[in-house]
Amino acid sequence: MDGHFVDNISFGADVVKAIRPATKCLLDCHLMVENPEKYITSLAQAGADSLSIHVEATKHIHAVLQKVKQAGLKSAVVINPGTDVSTIKHVLGLVDMVLVMTVNPGFGGQKFIPECLEKVRELVAIREFRGLSFEIEVDGGVDDQTIIACRDAGADVFVAGSYVFNGDIEANMTKLREVLR
Repeated sequence: MDGHFVDNISFGADVVKAIRPATKCLLDCHLMVENPEKYITSLAQAGADSLSIHVEATKHIHAVLQKVKQAGLKSAVVINPGTDVSTIKHVLGLVDMVLVMTVNPGFGGQKFIPECLEKVRELVAIREFRGLSFEIEVDGGVDDQTIIACRDAGADVFVAGSYVFNGDIEANMTKLREVLR
């Protein structure tokens, strides 16, 4: 987050570099920034595994996603609640994942926007029709109730940051796993 694309500001490549030696976990960097192409090389060198790029943040999403791939990283294209799936159809064969924002980006703890699930269903249909293999991720307002609707719509990956980290982390993770069974 750069304070421009969204109002909030968050960490960058230095933090990725600092935590990379401490974990073997996948480090997916969700770039809520203007001109995301400026950050690809530094994040790749810092140890990121995957970059998620907002279609709304660049005029050249195809070129930016190609640059992510050329850096040896996995790529995801992100769409905001007000953005139509048609804006990313031309890059679906290039990405490893599509992230559907289920809140407006920038701040945690927002209320889930259920209308975004139609985008998930549309992406599932496109993926099946075109024989593609990208995963579908949802981020925003995901909790022990909304995660069920996300799964049922066809989402594969769930970001539940506020739900998990507000309270007992272990208990919250256990609850999410239980409801997904």
